Amino acid sequence: MEPLTERDIRTSFVNCSKGETKRLNLPKDFTDSPWNDLDFLGWRDPGAPERAYLVAGHDGGLVGIALRVTSAASRGFTARSMCSLCLTTHTSGGVALMTARRTGEAGRQGNSVGQYLCTDLACSLYARGKKQAAGDGAIEESLTPAEKIARTRANLIAFVGKVIG
Repeated sequence: MEPLTERDIRTSFVNCSKGETKRLNLPKDFTDSPWNDLDFLGWRDPGAPERAYLVAGHDGGLVGIALRVTSAASRGFTARSMCSLCLTTHTSGGVALMTARRTGEAGRQGNSVGQYLCTDLACSLYARGKKQAAGDGAIEESLTPAEKIARTRANLIAFVGKVIG
C-alpha cells in the first residue's frame, strides 16, 4: 500500500458523513505504518473502542469504511476464532464481529454488512508472518506467504464490495 496522508484518509470514507470523518481519531502513528506490508490501513478508535476504521485501495481509488464493533463482540470470543479476511485463528478475544453501514439507498434503509475481523485489524501483518496471533496451537497452513496475501486481498475486495454494493 502507498503511504497515506491525513487528507487521503479523511476524504476516502464512503459510509459516514463529512462531519463524522472530520471528528474521527486517526491512529497517532499512522505515518510510521509499515506501508509496504499493508493491504489496508485499519485501526480501532482509542477514544471509542466500539469504533474501528479501514481504508483500502479499490478500483484505482481509496475507500474508507467506518466499522462498529458490536457490543456483544467488543469483548471478543473466549474460545478460538478465525478472522474472515486473513483466516488467522485467535484466542482470548482476538476476533470480533465488526459491522459497516452499507452505502447508498441500502445504507439509508439501515442495512449493514458484518465480518469477523482481527480485533487489532493487523490482517496484512498476520498474512505475511510479520505478526503472530496470541495463544498456542495455531493452525498450520500449506499456503505460501504470497498465497496468504492474495487470499487476504481477495477477501478484503469482497468485503469492500459488499459495503459499497
